[in-house]
Amino acid sequence: MALNIGDQAPDFEAETTEGHIRFHDWLGDSWAVLFSHPKDFTPVCTTELGYMAKLKPEFDKRNTKIIGLSVDPVDNHKRWSNDIKETQGHAPNYPMIGDTDLTVSKLWGMLPATLQGSCDGRTPADNQTVRNVFVIGPDKKIKLIIVYPMTTGRNFDEVLRVIDSLQLTAKHKVATPVNWKQGEDVIIAGSVSDEEAKATYPQGWKAPRPYIRIVPQPRS
Repeated sequence: MALNIGDQAPDFEAETTEGHIRFHDWLGDSWAVLFSHPKDFTPVCTTELGYMAKLKPEFDKRNTKIIGLSVDPVDNHKRWSNDIKETQGHAPNYPMIGDTDLTVSKLWGMLPATLQGSCDGRTPADNQTVRNVFVIGPDKKIKLIIVYPMTTGRNFDEVLRVIDSLQLTAKHKVATPVNWKQGEDVIIAGSVSDEEAKATYPQGWKAPRPYIRIVPQPRS
């Protein structure tokens, strides 16, 4: 069954490059990004894993953990890590799940639940749907799902931008407009009446239309 935004993130136990985890326990009170890969030693994924390692300090600032998944054994992940370091300048500095029996890929709706067998003999093309980015909140709910084709590298700067928006809008009754970046104006949420908005924004707001109420980004 496909997962949707707002669904509970499925819990699971798995072996990773940093040991055995139970996902919800590992998540704790943090946000998290789970991003998946169809196979080890694939070219686009190699670039993605290296760039994600480079960006990890930015995710750390946002109380956001990173975890990768690839449909191969953990030992392969560790060997792949050397290639990633040599070609991208950064080795993965976050856990990588070994999903050899495809359990997590099926549980998270990336492969058919009825699929039989293991990763043995499967090609990247067989696993091409295992190319998702999930953002999970501290409440264990899925906040974002992006699915990429194998031929298009992911934009993790965009994932950071979305996390900034998600964390801001979780705290304040606002929404972020197109291409919003940290520090730019935001929109008062449609669920907030004008009377409620006046209490929060006594200085008022810009309103090119009654339903578009623009204010500076809240700072607290």
